Amino acid sequence: MKKLKNEKELVKKAITLGAAYAKTRGVAPNKIEYIYRLLVHDKLIQPLPENQVSQPSMQHKLALWVDRQLNP
Repeated sequence: MKKLKNEKELVKKAITLGAAYAKTRGVAPNKIEYIYRLLVHDKLIQPLPENQVSQPSMQHKLALWVDRQLNP
């Protein structure tokens, strides 16, 4: 595979364009949900019951996790 001389810049541009494309398709990546699900998957936080999963509750769980990390 041939390396491009400006590959880092092209990757950044691809991420920007990909996020814009995903948003127009209605599947914009949700960073809060992604981080929440990753932490649940890695068993660093307890998962919320499926009927209680929402943006505010995920944000709250992340805030609690960070608070515990900063103030052990």
